[in-house]
Amino acid sequence: DANPARYAALVQALQVADMSRVAAFYRQHYRLFQQAYDQLGYSQRSFNQRFAYVLDHLLATPQVEGPIELLRPRFFYEFADPQLQALSSGQKAMLRLGAGNRVIVEAKLSELRRLISQLPPS
Repeated sequence: DANPARYAALVQALQVADMSRVAAFYRQHYRLFQQAYDQLGYSQRSFNQRFAYVLDHLLATPQVEGPIELLRPRFFYEFADPQLQALSSGQKAMLRLGAGNRVIVEAKLSELRRLISQLPPS
């Protein structure tokens, strides 16, 4: 399956990223993130809580053993398993990464999640 190779450059960039610097950037610019979130109509919600939820959601992507069967009923591929097809776009992307890439991405997302929980936005 060549699909994971499509993500190799992005995963490699993420692999060398310093998550403590990413978290510091996040904290430094948090007010801008919250302001943009407010402008999208979510003024009663915390962007930080939503960001943490999204990270947790991606990390909760089900583990799938073996190859994943795909169907192409129209123009785009779909997962043959209805439970996988029902996953969110983000979780489907996690599956498309392939097992090796996914391990790297999950480790970085977990590290970022831990770091943002330790650095409350100023």
